[in-house]
Amino acid sequence: MRRRHVAALTACLALITAAPSPASAASPPVSPDAPLTASGADRQREVLRRYAADTWKSMAAMADPATGLPSDKIEGSLDPATRAKVTSPTNIATYLWSTVAARDTRLISKGEALRRVRKTLASTARLERHAPTGQFYNWYDPRTLQIVRTWPENGSAVQPFLSSVDNGWLAAALMMLRSAVPEVSKQADALARGMDFESYYDPQARPDAGTGLLRGGFWPDRPTGCSVESDYNGSGTTVHSTCHHYGALTEARIASYVGIALGQLPPEHYYGMWRTFPDTCDWAWAEQKPVGTWRTYMGVNVFEGTYGYRGMRLVPTWGGSMFEELMVTQLVPEDVWGARSWGRNQPVYIAAQIEHGMNEAKYGYWGFSPSNDPAGGYREYGVDAIGMDTPGYTSDQERTSVDYGFEGCREGTPEPASYGDGVVTPHASFLALRHTPDAALDNLARLRANFDAYGPGGFYDAVAVRSGKVAKQYLALDQGMIMIALGNALAGDSLRRHFATRDVTAKLAPVLRQEEWAVVPPK
Repeated sequence: MRRRHVAALTACLALITAAPSPASAASPPVSPDAPLTASGADRQREVLRRYAADTWKSMAAMADPATGLPSDKIEGSLDPATRAKVTSPTNIATYLWSTVAARDTRLISKGEALRRVRKTLASTARLERHAPTGQFYNWYDPRTLQIVRTWPENGSAVQPFLSSVDNGWLAAALMMLRSAVPEVSKQADALARGMDFESYYDPQARPDAGTGLLRGGFWPDRPTGCSVESDYNGSGTTVHSTCHHYGALTEARIASYVGIALGQLPPEHYYGMWRTFPDTCDWAWAEQKPVGTWRTYMGVNVFEGTYGYRGMRLVPTWGGSMFEELMVTQLVPEDVWGARSWGRNQPVYIAAQIEHGMNEAKYGYWGFSPSNDPAGGYREYGVDAIGMDTPGYTSDQERTSVDYGFEGCREGTPEPASYGDGVVTPHASFLALRHTPDAALDNLARLRANFDAYGPGGFYDAVAVRSGKVAKQYLALDQGMIMIALGNALAGDSLRRHFATRDVTAKLAPVLRQEEWAVVPPK
């Protein structure tokens, strides 16, 4: 399997190297039903471009014509009347990079992209922010630009909250724009630098390691649940931070990267996040007992552990989902800067997702990540075994999980005899394109052929592969992940190049290149 992955990656890199530079005018759209005339690499490229053209339609349909802010989601018909009445900093980020991806892949012209970006930035600058920290609130009305204080669906109260990971994504997109769209560079830079990520940073979170961690976010007013009074950036304004920290290497690391790149967080903070929890009984509640050793980087003691899964060893995420591992790397070239850590782990992580879907659970499909639930609502999905959390994110509707135990400390339970109605989300396959393009495209083609999984805006959000139920919605987050992956594949890694400017590289690359994870690929 490893040889096939390497061959597929080589083919993908060849496509990227051969990609033309963006043109000033858009190329003619590719009809989704036109016959494929090319073969080999050209055929693969034509399929990717076809997916990009349709996915862009969904992103464009979510944008409010007056403000340029995207809705959180839209129904599969793309009817403007079905746009959600809320948006978030992450939604805005995904629309900004999707617009750049559409330009770089010549789906839209430079002029159209510039008009869209300018409108979105002008509205973003008008959004109310938390004055002492410059952070954006979690929910706004994309039409009025007002903070959402009651949910439009049911009228229940919304307590204003500011999220470190959501603000991290918006700041990252703004940093990308500085290079991607020179005409708005100053405006994007001012917005990004006005966001103080120190306001989330608890320097005492890891006294054992001599560094801190980011909290999940804060409320300006005391919430009804658990909170901690804080004033981490010394603004003189007390806020109420979440009781939890982001202590594992999940998608939330984007906020850490942004804070380090902007000079607001200490670089050694990156090593305060757990690779796995240690191998002592104090941590026996975790998914499994890791194998690893203690090392020191930048003065921080790091337990470099790995989990075992069906003959592989890898560094897990918190829940075992695809976007935790691979969303960040669509913008931050961490697999290049961290070639001996992320660069080793990501292909094995994908292999584990494929192994689970195809051989362990026997769904016939793979790709498990939080998405809309085909039965209604939104839910987390993943491969429980490659997550640190014991309950974990499960791959099926029945929440079938594993419990390997913690050798010498906690007994496990027998592995499941079978799995139920697995829920596969197409965005997971697109995130895997970089490392396994052939497997990703095959998985997507079979989903499209065997289910009613494709609509006017590209792939619908999720498919329950045994019942055949499909979540026929488009989410800004998930479609945005698809667009950035396709933009990188079709336009020479342009989104990553736009983000990884000389100053960002100088801050982040030296931090990431130090580690060497003891990852074991599949045989």
